[in-house]
Amino acid sequence: MSKHSKWAKVKNYKGVEDAKRAAAFTKLARAITVAAREGGGDAAFNFKLRTAIDQALAGNMPKDNIERAVRRGTGGEEGAMIEEAVYEGYGPGGAAVVVVALTDNRNRTSSNLKHVFSVNGGNLAGAGAVQWMFEKKGVVRIDRAEPLSDDLELTLIDAGAEDIGRDEGTVTVLAPVDALVRVRDAAEKGGLKVSYSGIEWVAKDEAPAPEPAVRGKLEGLLEALDDDDDVNAVYTNVGL
Repeated sequence: MSKHSKWAKVKNYKGVEDAKRAAAFTKLARAITVAAREGGGDAAFNFKLRTAIDQALAGNMPKDNIERAVRRGTGGEEGAMIEEAVYEGYGPGGAAVVVVALTDNRNRTSSNLKHVFSVNGGNLAGAGAVQWMFEKKGVVRIDRAEPLSDDLELTLIDAGAEDIGRDEGTVTVLAPVDALVRVRDAAEKGGLKVSYSGIEWVAKDEAPAPEPAVRGKLEGLLEALDDDDDVNAVYTNVGL
């Protein structure tokens, strides 16, 4: 391989990675802006903002970007009006899908999502079609290969945890939204490594994983939705 070709390959790879990082930062900034506009710019009193900032820091987003996003949400800096919009649909095999978008143009976002669903074997549905199958929960994920001790589980339950599960080195704790911070703080005080905390749409009843062919199509749809610039999060009731 010539030096020129090698440089081109490295340069192109770096360009792809830079684009991915920029897209991730844009989504994180939008979440912060929406949270700040809804509940004010003080993270000590705005639970949603605190969670959004924590996720941004975990994603290595520069503090200047975070502060700018907060100012935009509180009116201290100009920018497009970003709002949260929830979309519902069905994926291959009848899987229920909830999409949370942060957008400055609902018409554009709706059109884009309708196209993504259509070309990936699903369809965008009306409000209320599948949302009843989910409920908002506070979710805390802990990096840990071993089961939690009884004392640690009781500590989390006392803080508000409703369910504690394990899967491939990760302990997932579910709690009411208003108990999320308490559960996360209790986990950290107990010496546990919290890798993630946030609010998610959790399926009330998880559907079994579909056959491989359908599963591949569903995963393709979920990935395509997640790649959309306006999409902040995607949830399904199917275990994958």
